Parts: sequence; C-alpha cells; structure tokens
Amino acid sequence: MFPIRDHNPSGRLAFVTYALILANVVVFLSYFLSLQEPALSYFFYDWGMVPRFVSEGVGLHGLITHMFLHGGWMHLIGNMLFLFIFGDNLEDEMGHVGFLLFYLAAGLAAAGLQYAAAPMSEIPMVGASGAIAGVMGGYLLLFPKARVDVLFIFIIFFRIFPIPAWIVLGLWFAIQVFSGVVTPTDGGGVAYWAHAGGFIAGLALTLPVWLRRGGVEFWSRTHGEPPHPKAEYKLSTSRIPRVRR
Repeated sequence: MFPIRDHNPSGRLAFVTYALILANVVVFLSYFLSLQEPALSYFFYDWGMVPRFVSEGVGLHGLITHMFLHGGWMHLIGNMLFLFIFGDNLEDEMGHVGFLLFYLAAGLAAAGLQYAAAPMSEIPMVGASGAIAGVMGGYLLLFPKARVDVLFIFIIFFRIFPIPAWIVLGLWFAIQVFSGVVTPTDGGGVAYWAHAGGFIAGLALTLPVWLRRGGVEFWSRTHGEPPHPKAEYKLSTSRIPRVRR
C-alpha cells in the first residue's frame, strides 16, 4: 500500500522539488551503474553518514551528502515518488529558497536523531528519506485532510482509495517509531530514527508557516483541506465491451 498522487495542485512551478529529484537521480546513476561490490560499500563509507566517523570528528560532509545517495532502484524510486507527491505543495507555501533550506534542515535533523540513537555505529546511512520525512511532516501540518490516492495491492487484487493525508502520513510515522523501538540500532537495514527525526523536524520547521496562515483559524477556514480547488481525476472508460451474464 503506497501513495501515488494527491488532490492538492500546486499554484506555482515547483522547480526546486524537480531539481532535487533530478539531482538524486543523476547522482544515483553516476555511481550505481559503474561501481560493483566491494567498491560500492567503500563509496557509501566515504560519502554516507557514518555515526562513528562523526563521533571522531571526521566525515562530517556525510551529514549532507548522504541525502543524495540511495542503496538501490526501489530505494530511489520510493523516495522520489514521495518527494514528487508532497514536495510541490510545501514549496508553494514556503517559496523556492525557503523550501530548499527546509529540506536540508530536515535532512540534518534526521541524521542527528539517527546519530543520537547509535553514535558509534559503523553502518553508513544513505538516502533522502529523512529529508523527505520532513516534507511529509510539514504537509501533515498544513493539509491534514488533503485527499491522497493510495494504491492497495493484495496478491492479485488492487484498487486505488482516496484517503485523508493525516491517516496516510500519521500511520507511516507510527510505523517508523514502532520499528525504531523494536529494531536494534546497530542491526542495519532501515534508518527508522532518521525517518522519525525528519518527520518531527518537518512539523517544527513548518510551524511558523502555519502560524502565519492563522494557525487553528487556518484549519477552521480550510477544514484541513487545501485552500484552493482540489484536483479531480477521472479514469477513462474501458473500450472492452461489457458482456452480461
């Protein structure tokens, strides 16, 4: 089950969001198509965020560069899908420069919480997930009732359901916190605490924007939905003729 689009059109061209997507794709292709193991692992150690290196005062550049690295195709595609769906609306509200600073700050906060959870870990953290989690947290604060189309797949059954953003994003955040609690911090795999840290930072960093819009009054005025006409999607009618029983 994963989101595929929202019903919240952007009022301006989100070129920072698209530039971030392009940068992530270009960086990924630049190393993933040319490096094999063990060179790929060494590359992640050089450019990812390794908590032990940070504790020793080296490799600090990884706090930024890790946001543009991904471990595989699905890692990249999943992150870019979430950024594409939710990033344009925050960029619309924050402005281009403001959104870029917000994105980088959320990524740093995500790395900070992951570091705090395991400061001597030697596992490199890579991926834009923490920064994008911040985007999701900001989106939740501004548009809690925006409709998000979620593709649900169960074996051979699949269907698209429009679900309020607070359910989609709130459930995602709860899963990250639960997984972070039950998963050993040095066990590798997914950086759940980075996701949680980025999400919380996104909420906090978006708070000034929400207050400038009126805070609770903004919610009362918009009922938690986008403050502009929602996008409507219509599925085309199939050309296959219906056959009655």
